[in-house]
Order: sequence, then C-alpha cells, then structure tokens
Amino acid sequence: MPDHDSPGGDGVGVHPLLDRAAAYSWRLLVVGAVVVATVLLLGQLLVIVVPISVAALVTRALWPVRAALDRRGAKPALSASVALLVLLIGVVAVLGGVGAAFAGQADELWTTVNEGVDDITNWLVDDSPFDISQADLDEWRDTAGDRLQEFLAGQGDSILKGASTLGEIVIGFLLMLIVTFFMLKDGERLRDRWLAWVRPTKRSAASAAAARGWSAGGGYLQGAAVLGIVEGIAIGVTLWLVGGALVVPVMVLTFLLAFVPIVGAVVAGIIAVLVALVTAGNVGALIVAIVVIVVQQLDNDLLAPVIYGKSLRLHPLVILLGITAGGALFGIVGTLLAVPVLAVGINAVRGYRSGDSSDSGDAGDAGDAPAAYAGDSP
Repeated sequence: MPDHDSPGGDGVGVHPLLDRAAAYSWRLLVVGAVVVATVLLLGQLLVIVVPISVAALVTRALWPVRAALDRRGAKPALSASVALLVLLIGVVAVLGGVGAAFAGQADELWTTVNEGVDDITNWLVDDSPFDISQADLDEWRDTAGDRLQEFLAGQGDSILKGASTLGEIVIGFLLMLIVTFFMLKDGERLRDRWLAWVRPTKRSAASAAAARGWSAGGGYLQGAAVLGIVEGIAIGVTLWLVGGALVVPVMVLTFLLAFVPIVGAVVAGIIAVLVALVTAGNVGALIVAIVVIVVQQLDNDLLAPVIYGKSLRLHPLVILLGITAGGALFGIVGTLLAVPVLAVGINAVRGYRSGDSSDSGDAGDAGDAPAAYAGDSP
C-alpha cells in the first residue's frame, strides 16, 4: 500500500509542515490568480463597472425618496421616476448655481494656490533656518509637477480605457441613469432573485449581509455629505472673516473632497491655507490653519463616530491603504470608490458571519432598507 506521506510511495517521507505549506501554497496561488484576473477584467470593463457602481450609490442616496412615496401608495415605477427626477433637478440646480460660481473662479483658485506655493518657497530660501537653495526647490517642484502630470495622465487613461469616444462616455452616463431607475423600481425583486440562488441554509446569512452592506452604503453617503458641509462652512466662513477671497470655490472643493476620507481633508485644508496666505496675509493663513486643524479633529473625534455609526469606523490605515490600492489599480475612480466599497464589503462580511442585519449606531437608516428576504421566489 503506498505511503501517503511520500510522493509515489517511494519511501521518502515528507515533513508534515512542508506538506501543509505546499497544500496552502497551491490554493493561495489559485486564489491569487483569480483575484488578479478579476482585477484585470474590472480594469478592462471600467466603462460598465463605473456606471453600475455609481448607480448603486445613487440608488442608496435616493432610496428614502422612493420609500416615502411607497408609504403614500405610489407604484414602484412612479416612485423610481420621481426619485430620478429629483436627482436630475438637483444636479442641474447645483451645476447652474454653485457649480457655475466655482467654474468661474477655478482658474483664479489654482493661480492663487501657485502663488501661495511661491510665497512658501521664497520664505524657505530667504528667511528659513534651513539651508535650501532656489535651485533645489525648483528641481523638486519641477519633479513634483512632472509626477503629477504623469499621474493625472495615467488616471485619464484609466478612466477613458474602453471609452475612446465622447459618445461612449455619454452612453456610460445614460447607462448609470437606466441602472439607477431599475434598481429603484425593482430593488427588492432583484435582491430576492439573487437570494433565490443561495442555499436555503445560507439564505438568512446572505440576507443579513445584503442588509448590512446596504445600510453601510447609506451611512457612508450621509456621513461624508454632512461632514463635508460642516467642514466647508467652517473653513469658508473663517476664510471670509479673515478677509480672504475665493470663499465659494474653497467651500465647494472642501465639500467634494470630504468623499475621499483623510486624504481629501488634508488636501482641502492645504488649499484653504494657501488661498488665505495669498489673499489675507500671514496672520489670516495662520488663523485658517488653526481652524482647519480644530475642525477636522472635532469631526474625526466627535462628529464622525455619531454620524457614521459603529459600522463605518474603519481604521485610518485601512482607509489609506484602500485609497492607495484603489488609485493604483483603477485611477481616480478607484480612489473615490475605495472607501464606500470597503465599508460595504466589510459590513457585508460582518453581517454574513453574524447572521444579524441590525447594527446599533448605524447611520444608514435601516428603516428605509428593503425588507428581508421572505421566500424562495420573488
């Protein structure tokens, strides 16, 4: 009878530790190959993946509107249509109001930021205690500019990969609207059809995973929006009080960058300080810097735990690694979607393992979530 501990039964024994390591190794190689293949496939299908991902987030944001209409007896198709109409009106209003004001001052904003950088470099060369020459700073700045241009060019290639014409970009936007409509209209039925493929013994856990992920997505959107509004108003009002200019663009940029946790807040704070330095002087820039630090600390330590809830308390290292990996793999799109994907994925896994769809302290408004799975067929 062959020896199970030796290849081919030739009598040469294999150490159990080596045998176990080999067994895990080939399994890990298979899993790694599947992960790599999946990432490459997603990268090739960004023109489809991005509209669907955005549609899922938009659906979660509009779900309270649909739920409110449902409670008043509206049909699902009507509720979805009205919710989508609310979205379009909101987008047009923002683009026509705040967006127009931001676009009108965007060039001036970037010029002012560059002037702020120039002021800092001049101080480093002329007045700082550091032994730094203008040539060194110019070389570092040129290198940083080249790296930034390469980065942005790479992101543009990633975004436009598979969408080589403007027509395909428009089609992607229309696809997002269509997918959003059907997610709003048939959300419960789509979820139930998916759960019908799950084994009955695992169906309850899968339903809990879906509910927890759905709730986490809502918590992320609401939390990022609220924190963005708070930071934008606080920083913008401070910039106005110290006599700075470009208040509206700074507020809008601060709000938008709130959807990229940690990194976005740092970038927005630096831009606000540079604008204050050029338009309000050294004292104004110092005041704005102090307010930026205080507001962001208060948001992180006091507001964020309350607004986001327990389910979205991701460790800063996890967020930073997620944003970095998302940007490296999928460009700007990956940077923007990394945190919501992490939040949804981690909470879905927690829900699956615990079998519990509830989460105390969650900001996702579980009351508006689709009802739990009720049967084997929709």
